[in-house]
Amino acid sequence: MNLANLTGTVSKAAQYLIIVLMVIYTVQSYTVFAQRNRTDREQIFLRQNVSMFVIHFLAYLIMYLNTAKFELILFYGAQVLYLMFTLLLYRNLYPRASRSLIKNMCMLLSVGFIMITRLSYDQSVKQFEIAAAGTAIALLIPLIVRKLLVLTKMTWGYVFVGIGLLALVMIAANVTNGARLAIYIAGFSFQASEFVKIIFVFAVAGLLSTEHSFRRVVIATVLAAAHVLILVVSTDLGSALIFFVTYLVMLFVATRNPFLTMIGILAFCVAAIAAYFLFAHIRIRVQIWRDPFADYAGSGYQICQSLFAIAAGGWFGTGLYNGSPGAIPYVAQDFMFSAILEEMGGVFGICLILVCMAVFIMFVNIAMKLSNRFYRLAALGIGTTYATQVFLTIGGGTKLIPMTGVTLPLVSYGGSSLLSTITMFAIVQGLYMLRGDEVKQKNAAQIRPETERTPQEVYSDRRMERDEAQRRY
Repeated sequence: MNLANLTGTVSKAAQYLIIVLMVIYTVQSYTVFAQRNRTDREQIFLRQNVSMFVIHFLAYLIMYLNTAKFELILFYGAQVLYLMFTLLLYRNLYPRASRSLIKNMCMLLSVGFIMITRLSYDQSVKQFEIAAAGTAIALLIPLIVRKLLVLTKMTWGYVFVGIGLLALVMIAANVTNGARLAIYIAGFSFQASEFVKIIFVFAVAGLLSTEHSFRRVVIATVLAAAHVLILVVSTDLGSALIFFVTYLVMLFVATRNPFLTMIGILAFCVAAIAAYFLFAHIRIRVQIWRDPFADYAGSGYQICQSLFAIAAGGWFGTGLYNGSPGAIPYVAQDFMFSAILEEMGGVFGICLILVCMAVFIMFVNIAMKLSNRFYRLAALGIGTTYATQVFLTIGGGTKLIPMTGVTLPLVSYGGSSLLSTITMFAIVQGLYMLRGDEVKQKNAAQIRPETERTPQEVYSDRRMERDEAQRRY
């Protein structure tokens, strides 16, 4: 057997083993929810670690066999150290952090490193550097969330900063593919909407956590609409849709009024129709979605190449370096999921979706367990933002919905998106630990009779019991 045949055989075997390990990892991402015994959970986490690192190793082995570039070995080693340090630092600095969230974050990052390296080594190095720096900074965020209670009292600060940043982008940003997305500072591009998503969630949480009067709902709706309208004028339609869906979900959870939700959906339908006739950019995207092959060589080329890539991959993929994902324009940013389906296969892609769903379930689970209304709405808003972005990216790439031009969180290439998503995970980790602090305080308070506790402690405990009973109902 010559070297070429040996390389092909090893690559094919590694390709199928990657799929098997991804299935195992995904199944364990859900079975861990049912485990109550700490030892059993630790065993599952250990098996997930093994699956993740072996997938990462096999993918880089395939890439090295196909390119024979020595720098890939060094780059692989740097990524292994980064993933190991991330897992160990979170575990040692924050013993009560959610292990599931940490592992799923690292798994999604490793998939992103693999695919971006496959598409562009230079871009992958930049992505890795941003991830390492962002993770180092994000390690402080859970501590900030736990200790700085003033975060719950800065509502109007969030509002003014969010609207101000979006307005700055609308005025000063360069036009890229028909949209005003990023501003350039000292040679670096900065996509403000990625960070305003977090600020927006905190603003809405502050507005709706204290009261639900008609006046307060109107104020919150007007301010949310201001964010969305600025993004629409900037033709950043994907971000506008994320903001709108996030607000609608937070409004429903805060007020528990389905009538307001229906009004919001109706307003969206009217706005969508109006936008279709007012903005040529939107009309083009809808026409491409309806029939991309009508203008295959022009505006429909991108989505057509995406569909060809998905069809070529089938269930098990063509294998790394055996497909042509580079034929899709902006594949690393907007169509990463299509590249994954082509070379890693439909089974791997479905598992990736399920891992993203597991992350969303954890976000919602953490939100529902928090007694503080501000923190609960903030966790839910971050989870909704994440899930909406995943849906828009995958739906657009597979022609389920019109393409919106947003990235797949932690997987696609894009520094601003990567930093904002790592920050979102760190914030939710802080909220998860706050829940642990609440439980610890409650257990300590229950040891003393009610007559020995302060009125504030008694009120807090009764409120937690009432909220828990409402959630069960």
